Amino acid sequence: MKQDNINSDIPQPVPLVEVRRGAITESRHRGHVVAADGDGQIVAQLGAHQTVTFLRSSAKPFQALPVVATGAAQRFRFTDREIAVACGSHSGEAVHVETVAGMLRKIGLDESSLKCGVHEPFSREAAQDLRERGELPNVLQNNCSGKHTGMLALAVHLGAPTETYDQPANPVQLAIARTVAQFSGVPLEDLAVGVDGCGVPVFGITVHAMALMYARLVAPPTDFDEETAKACARIVAATAEHPEMIGGTTERFDTELIRATGGRVISKVGAEGVYTAGVLPCAEWPGGLGLAFKIEDGEDHRARPTVAIESLRQLGVLHGDSLEALAPYARFTVRNHRGDSVGEVRASFELERS
Repeated sequence: MKQDNINSDIPQPVPLVEVRRGAITESRHRGHVVAADGDGQIVAQLGAHQTVTFLRSSAKPFQALPVVATGAAQRFRFTDREIAVACGSHSGEAVHVETVAGMLRKIGLDESSLKCGVHEPFSREAAQDLRERGELPNVLQNNCSGKHTGMLALAVHLGAPTETYDQPANPVQLAIARTVAQFSGVPLEDLAVGVDGCGVPVFGITVHAMALMYARLVAPPTDFDEETAKACARIVAATAEHPEMIGGTTERFDTELIRATGGRVISKVGAEGVYTAGVLPCAEWPGGLGLAFKIEDGEDHRARPTVAIESLRQLGVLHGDSLEALAPYARFTVRNHRGDSVGEVRASFELERS
């Protein structure tokens, strides 16, 4: 076998971000970017749009969608703030913990029912506060506790076993799988399935299908049933109204992007360098738009926000005040241990427009 044919079937990523030190490009982050409309038409791309990867936390609005569409959210009188935290990867601040605890009370359960596991809060202040008090993190501070509480609400509403709400065969997870298939256009039997960091099923689809999901979330097709379309509208509105529940009160890219655009963009990161966004119908994109990308090496901090901002700028979504508000996330200074500026991390790509 020829050496150059060994990896011929591996999707080839393109350079998206360069890390410069002085006059040298020291490192690069590569990946795949797709922007698509609600019909699945690609309007801009780079790399291989058929690359399959897991949605990770970018699936959360669609994991919450059956909670709204089935009437569970109405039955338990969930507020828009509570709907938003079910869609978010929250920072584990007091506002998040209190909101999730309130949801559990509404459905008649407590934190012992949550199966998402425990990790230190994403919020630096919340984590430091725990350390100073000599306390360990609790399950409500897990960034997925809102999502899991939504799943428990759906289980109660459907009469499904709450003890196994996290298992693939439970009616809760089957409803979610059907939702992912509906929005992505991928047949249910063709969805790749893995286990997410919080223990529930996670679905693998193409980057193109991810973009399509978000285009349909912000502008549902006319052939979607009324309950699903209304659920999309409520989830989008709740996210736009309460961006602090999607991320945190400070230092969370999703939150800052939603704020900077006045809710015109629904932003959702996923682990391992996944990013998705839905652009609501606007002058630039009257039919709405979905954006998705995957950073090949899984880099979540310096590459992901840089690519998201530059992609949205090139698509005409970010400009003026919104672009200025996001400047701290658009590029990063490389500093040495003395604090000297010795380089920068910056976007280095041009989308191919269709």
